[in-house]
Amino acid sequence: MNFISTPQELEIMLGESLKALRLQKNLDRKTLCAQAGISENALRHLEGGQGATIKTLVRIIKALDRESWLAGIAPEVSVNPLHMIRQKPQRQRASRRIYGKKEKV
Repeated sequence: MNFISTPQELEIMLGESLKALRLQKNLDRKTLCAQAGISENALRHLEGGQGATIKTLVRIIKALDRESWLAGIAPEVSVNPLHMIRQKPQRQRASRRIYGKKEKV
């Protein structure tokens, strides 16, 4: 199994995968950029592992018909049966930690 040790390595690997998929679908950069609504420079940065915005990444993934890749990033939250026993309302936000006081457990 190939482990990624740094964010830069992950960016490079992701860029190479996207470029390989683009070439597999026989799309040039100009065509893919037109379909995704981004600039060629943004795609060049993404494929080169030089960083890109999340918006650029999502647009390219959608243009390449790989929305399923995004499902693993934000999996659906499942219900833990132990939490149902307590009958507490569902949290809307995380609580702030007050420094100097012990946190309730």
